[in-house]
Amino acid sequence: MIGVLVTFTQAEKFDRATLTKIADELRGPFEGMPGLRFKSFMLDEDSGQARNFYVWDDEEKGRSFFTEEIVDMVTGIYGAPPEVEFFEIVGHVDNSGA
Repeated sequence: MIGVLVTFTQAEKFDRATLTKIADELRGPFEGMPGLRFKSFMLDEDSGQARNFYVWDDEEKGRSFFTEEIVDMVTGIYGAPPEVEFFEIVGHVDNSGA
């Protein structure tokens, strides 16, 4: 599995209402997306950054999603270019079924 952390930083801090609206509007295409296990839309209230976290089945699927076209699209949506970081997931705890 691979984790991807995408961070958006703009001059003015992101607020909860703006990011909730973005998450609601963008949720649909990710539901049932092959290879994507999880996607979280997040707000770092201290820094005012928008962050998205993805968990992909494998590295190839995770890296291939972030095309130039996707980066351009999300830059327009968030008003700032993303910083994309990839991480190998070496362990995972899932309590959602408990």
